[in-house]
Amino acid sequence: MNAGKMLSGVLLGAAAGAVLGILFAPDKGTETRKKISKKGTDLRDSFKAKMNSLVDDISDQYEEAKSEASKLVDSGKEKMESFKNETKHDVTWIECEQ
Repeated sequence: MNAGKMLSGVLLGAAAGAVLGILFAPDKGTETRKKISKKGTDLRDSFKAKMNSLVDDISDQYEEAKSEASKLVDSGKEKMESFKNETKHDVTWIECEQ
């Protein structure tokens, strides 16, 4: 989960930077609290969007892998059926020759 750890680190770093920047800005306490609240909301929304995107990507990859696996199974069944039919034909041919 390198991507997950990296995403968490980036978001945590952004949140820490935003909070420190606001805390050291020369504003009134009420303004600072509003800014902190707004930044928290913005970060939460950004995190939700990134997580939804990550879940969608994983879901798409899962569906793609599932489809490929289904194709492989179908191909294997077709080859097995073909082999079975060829073998029946060969056995019938051998029985007819005797």
